[in-house]
Amino acid sequence: MTTDSRTTDGAVRAAGLEVRPVAGHIGAEITGVDLAEGLDDTQVAAVREAVLRWKVVFFRGQRLDHAGHVAFARRFGEPVAPRKRGGASPADVPEIETTADRLELGGRFGMEHDEWLRRRRHTLLRGWHCDHGARIDPPAATILRAETVPPYGGDTTWSNLAAAYAGLSAPVRGFVDGLRAEHRLGVGYQPRPGDDAYLRHLLDHQVASVHPLVRVHPETGERVLYVNGYYVEQITGLSRAESAAVLEMLLEQATRPEYTVRFRWEPGSVAFWDNRATIHLAPGDNAHLSFPRTMHRVMLAGDVPVGVDGRPSEPVTGTAPGRW
Repeated sequence: MTTDSRTTDGAVRAAGLEVRPVAGHIGAEITGVDLAEGLDDTQVAAVREAVLRWKVVFFRGQRLDHAGHVAFARRFGEPVAPRKRGGASPADVPEIETTADRLELGGRFGMEHDEWLRRRRHTLLRGWHCDHGARIDPPAATILRAETVPPYGGDTTWSNLAAAYAGLSAPVRGFVDGLRAEHRLGVGYQPRPGDDAYLRHLLDHQVASVHPLVRVHPETGERVLYVNGYYVEQITGLSRAESAAVLEMLLEQATRPEYTVRFRWEPGSVAFWDNRATIHLAPGDNAHLSFPRTMHRVMLAGDVPVGVDGRPSEPVTGTAPGRW
């Protein structure tokens, strides 16, 4: 599949859709389709190409329920069924994970949600991540649906990692092409003084993989700067000091404003993003507000990343391809 604009535009015209880019490098709104009614093959092809080209696409005013959400996702891949979901997720739809579950996590370990969030995101770059990046086979895509959103706050931001890689100088691209990094669940979490139940949970449920620092996208062939603030532990082969300096530089590159798009949610909004070529930042400006924010997501099964040298990622602990 290609991201050539002529191919994409032709597919969109044939499907009767309108794809309106909303930022220079990433993000487009798609209109002219009712996701609850189902998509025909031409429309599926057009949406798929738009996702590959723009990395994240948005639909507004949709009427999807849980079953329709999963049915839509199945047109683009195989939904995964996470084993550990919170009480807000629908028990009878294992593919749906309700993000309001996240509000429960701090309480399970003796923390208010805002404290739990601060300890996980104690620097400006820590919150940026792809979904389940410590797995050996992170999801290929995520489809997130808004049910209830606050009247203000709660936006999500995405960054285009292919554009970020292309924006590096040639010498730096040549340097990072051959590097690999360990991605580990819970990296950077700042423990509470004394006994910390969440830290003990992380240590008892370790998930880690070594991924190429530059991933070759399996569909577009693009080189992707495969880095994020939440999971990356260490660039292998570099000292701690060297690794920290290089990672900070690459994270700053990956999250430069020109490579990002910010989306204002409304009830019925749907975001569909390529989890292989983006990182995103969940909102941090609504934890202190009393407004509910209920979102539902479905993730599509992904493959094992492959680097520029053709070498695949390697599992370290707690992960195996296809095992959720």
